[in-house]
Amino acid sequence: MSEGNSQIIPKPIKLIAAACNNMGIGWKGHLPWNLPKEFQYLLETITKVHQPGKKNLIVWGRRSFEAFDENLLPLANAVIVLLTRQLRELPKNAHYMCRDEEEVVKLVSSSPLCDEIETIWVLGGVVCYKNMMRHPWCSHIYFTDIMADFECDTFFPEFDKNIFKLKEKYPGLPSGIQEEKGVKYIFQVYEKDQFPK
Repeated sequence: MSEGNSQIIPKPIKLIAAACNNMGIGWKGHLPWNLPKEFQYLLETITKVHQPGKKNLIVWGRRSFEAFDENLLPLANAVIVLLTRQLRELPKNAHYMCRDEEEVVKLVSSSPLCDEIETIWVLGGVVCYKNMMRHPWCSHIYFTDIMADFECDTFFPEFDKNIFKLKEKYPGLPSGIQEEKGVKYIFQVYEKDQFPK
């Protein structure tokens, strides 16, 4: 891709995840819990667009994509990008493959996606979260705090809560403690402090 004359317009990068008390997010390639309402919240959040005709870019690591329920694909208002160095062929229901986060940014900064994409949503796995979290365009972490203990072998990466600040009563976010199947959880949004003091 040439540097071209057009200026790159940043797109917000938002991470979304649910983690239990030990920051666990996965067990043997799957979610450690079965919370359909919490999962529905994730789907609604990543497919919601504010401008008609726009779509969201969904960034997945290969293994996280492979673990996702194929029956739920394709997602509405979504262009799916896989971060992978392994695959040579584009899997069904994926639209693009990129080797790293910089390729994702180049992809979304070029035609046709530069005009089509509203928000970049990152759905994991761990390396994908870690790398995209460090990108200057990363603005929010949508985090469901599962207030319970589950056996996990995959964990959400640590993040600086002086940079990403917990927002109280974030617009559109269900408030208060939710409960499903005896498991309590709370929806949270951390927003990057754009002007650290």
